[in-house]
Amino acid sequence: MTATHDQVPEIALEWVRSGRKVALATVIETWGSAPRQPGALLAISGDGELAGSVSGGCVEGAVAAEALEAMEDGLCKLLKYGVSDDDAFAVGLACGGTIRILVEPVGLGEGLPLDTLTALCEARSKRERTVLAINLSTKDRQVISVDSEAKLLNDLAKPSRNACNSDKSGFADRENPEWFLAVHNPPLKMAIIGAAHIAQPLSIMARMTGFDVTVIDPRESFSSEARFPDVTLSRDWPDDALRALSPDARTAIVCLSHDPKIDDPALKVAFDSPAFYIGALGSTRTSAKRHDRLIAEGHAADDLARIAGPIGLDIGSKSPAEIAVSIMAQIVERLRKPQTKPESS
Repeated sequence: MTATHDQVPEIALEWVRSGRKVALATVIETWGSAPRQPGALLAISGDGELAGSVSGGCVEGAVAAEALEAMEDGLCKLLKYGVSDDDAFAVGLACGGTIRILVEPVGLGEGLPLDTLTALCEARSKRERTVLAINLSTKDRQVISVDSEAKLLNDLAKPSRNACNSDKSGFADRENPEWFLAVHNPPLKMAIIGAAHIAQPLSIMARMTGFDVTVIDPRESFSSEARFPDVTLSRDWPDDALRALSPDARTAIVCLSHDPKIDDPALKVAFDSPAFYIGALGSTRTSAKRHDRLIAEGHAADDLARIAGPIGLDIGSKSPAEIAVSIMAQIVERLRKPQTKPESS
């Protein structure tokens, strides 16, 4: 899920509760330049309404036809399609590929049980990092909230955490692909403290990268709609605004005001959160002063070590847009690179 927060499971549940037959189609495997990646969802109603996508439009019609059959016989279907180069080009790809799709009627026969879909939607509403696991052989299913169930003695707990960390749906065991793990991570969030010049290009880049962005600055002349069109703005004091945002493990916090009266209160709230990234603008000298100031106020060295400061990757950036690039690159690196290795036992 991204800043657009794919609502396909919720739409499917709403359709079922309204009395309509529904099937869910999930991309479970791809080869080549497939239009959609594993985990992509398409909901199909019994009267032919569609929500979501499994191919960007290349094979939706064929999948919908199979889904209507699944709603009648209550059987799951494993489908495989080749996407031609011409079809792929039509949806923005240079060349085609192959996709494998699982179609499940909801609440019918061997399909996805209604209580399982309900549990999944409840976990998503709580912003829990969640996996919907299905055994392709037995059709057994599990909804696994990886943060709350991390200590369970469950063979799927560790691969589910790894899948959520990497943001990639796939098989729990590539050598024995029985369990498919569909990742349902909450949308990424970014809190930008201080509506400085750098915040303008950064907010645009962050949204393009899949973050829900909130710009926080009590100074109305800075945090104006004219400077930040289509961005959520908060003019509350940074510590109050950040608490209201409830930063979690999918949140990046970026302090750009260069003013201790604005940045420091936000940093203190950030330290008490599981935010995966905390950054603060300032030179090496300014960062050292910030470090000393926060230590003097009783903050632990471990807290200070979480701050990326000076902020951003060292790419020689000069302009506000270039600095925003360096910050965005560092955030993505912090999000992705540490999780390239599987968790140790």
